[in-house]
Amino acid sequence: MIKTKFELNPITQKRIQRFQNQKLAYISLKLLVLLYVITLFAEFICNSDPIYIQFNTESYFPIWKHYPEHLFFQNNKLTRPDYKLINSMPIFKDNPHNFMIFPPFSFGPFESVDPATLVISNRLYLTISRIRQVGSVNINANNELIQSAGFDFFLHVKTNSERGINPRDYYSFPDELTKAINRRFDNLESPAVSFLIESKSSVKVIVSLSSFSPRLNPPKTVRLTFTEADDATRPVFKMSYNPTTGLFDSVAPIWQRISETDKQILLKNIQNRINGHVDTHTIQLQDNAYEISYDKQDVHFPFPPVKDHCLGIDSAGRDVFARILYGLRISLSFGFLLTIGSMVVGFLAGAVQGYYGGILDMSAQRFIEIWSALPFLYIMILMGSVYGRSFWLLLICYGLFNWIGISYYTRAEFLRVRKQAFVEAAKCIGLPSRIIMLRHILPNALVPLITFFPFSLVGAIGSLAALDYLGFGLAPPTPSLGELLFQAQQYRWAWWLILYPSLALFIVMLLGIFIGEGIRNAFDPKQYSRLD
Repeated sequence: MIKTKFELNPITQKRIQRFQNQKLAYISLKLLVLLYVITLFAEFICNSDPIYIQFNTESYFPIWKHYPEHLFFQNNKLTRPDYKLINSMPIFKDNPHNFMIFPPFSFGPFESVDPATLVISNRLYLTISRIRQVGSVNINANNELIQSAGFDFFLHVKTNSERGINPRDYYSFPDELTKAINRRFDNLESPAVSFLIESKSSVKVIVSLSSFSPRLNPPKTVRLTFTEADDATRPVFKMSYNPTTGLFDSVAPIWQRISETDKQILLKNIQNRINGHVDTHTIQLQDNAYEISYDKQDVHFPFPPVKDHCLGIDSAGRDVFARILYGLRISLSFGFLLTIGSMVVGFLAGAVQGYYGGILDMSAQRFIEIWSALPFLYIMILMGSVYGRSFWLLLICYGLFNWIGISYYTRAEFLRVRKQAFVEAAKCIGLPSRIIMLRHILPNALVPLITFFPFSLVGAIGSLAALDYLGFGLAPPTPSLGELLFQAQQYRWAWWLILYPSLALFIVMLLGIFIGEGIRNAFDPKQYSRLD
C-alpha cells in the first residue's frame, strides 16, 4: 500500500508564514479560538448544577444527565431538584461521604439569585438638607414692591416692612428681564421665562415669570418668583447609622438643634427603614425647613456588582457573567455556522454560474437579484410568529440571504479562471466538470472565501446581537448580549448592563477584524510585487 503524505503547496505555506509574521493578527486568532473553547465548557465554569455528586456510595454527573428529586428523597417526584438546597440539608451536611462539587461560579444563566444571599452593607445614612427657599413679589411699573410672600429671605436684611422696597436695589436685573417685565405692563403676549441673577452680595437666585396673555386692561402689577439657585448655600448634613451598635458613627452639628420629640421620630423612622421603606418628611428648625431622607442599600434588580457576582445582576436577578459567557458561546456558534453555511452555498451557486456561464448564468443572476430584494426582517418576523423564535430557525432564515454576497465573488473568480490555459487543458484530456471545478479552479478561487470569512463572522455576530436587541432574535430567556443591551436601555442607571456586554461584544468583533486584516495582507500579492 502506498502511503501519501498530505502537504501544503509552497504558495499556501508562504501565505501561512506571512500571516504568522503579523503578530497582532496571529495573537488575535489564538485569543478568539481560546475564547470559543472556554465558552464550549461554560457548564464547567458557571452552572447552578454540580459537576459531580457522590451520594450513598454512588456517583452522579448532573451536567450530563438529568436526575429527579426522587433520587434523594424517595418521594416519587420527577421534577428537577434544587441541588444547592439539598447540599445544605443533613443528608449531605452531616454525612462526609455524601458531597457535591460545584463549578467555580455556582450560578447558571437562568437562575434567579435569592436576595437574601447577597452580601450588602446594612449601614443607613440619615441626610438632613435645607429645603430650597422660594419667595414671590408683586411690583408696579416703577419697580416698587407692592405685595410679597417669603421675600424677606432674599433681601438678606431684616426689615420692618417689605412694602415700597425696590428689588433692583438688592439685585441686578439684566436687560432681558427688564424687557420681559415691560412687555407684561404693555399688555403684550409673553412666554414663561427664567433668569439667573445675582444680588449685590453675589448671591445667585433664579427669577421666573409665568406666561402672560393680553387682557382688556394692562396689569397694574407683575409677579416675580425668586428661587435659590446655588446649592452651596443650602447646607446638607449626612450621618451614618450602624444598626449593629445602634449608634451614629458621627453626629452633625445640626443634630443638637433638633428637638427631643423630633429626634425620637427620626430614630423610630430609622428602625422602620432598616426593615422596610420610609418616606422622606420635613421638620422645621427656626425659620428654615429641612428635608429628612433615609438612605440604605436595598436589593432590587438589576443590582450592581457584589461578592460572588463580579459583573452584577440583571433585571431578572440572573448573574451577568453567566449570561455573557453563555451568550458568547451562542453568538460565536451562530457566527461560525452561519458563515460556513453561507460560504458553502455561496460558493456552489457562484461556481456553477461562473463555470457554465451563458443562459444559466444570466437566469441565476436575475433570480439572485430578485431574492436579495426580499425584506429579510419581515420574513424573520413572519417565520418567528408562525414557528416560534429559535436558534435554528434564525440560523436558517438568516442563511437564506447571507450567501448572496459571497456568490458574487466566487462567480467572478470562476469567470476569470475558466479561460486559463490549465483549465482548457483539463477539458481537452476529458476530465469531468466536477473534477475541474474542485481540483483545478477552486484552489485558485479560494482567496475571496478565506479573506472574507473573518469579516463575515464579525457581521454575523453583530447581526445576532442587533436582532436580539430589537426583540426579533433568540427567544427569551436564552442568554444573549443583545438582550442584555436591551435591558441597559430600560435601566440606564445600571452601568454594568451597558459596560460588560458592550465590552465583550467589542472584544470579539475587534479580534475578528484583526484576523481579517491579517489574512487579507497575507493573501495580497501586490505588497510583494515590484517594478524592475
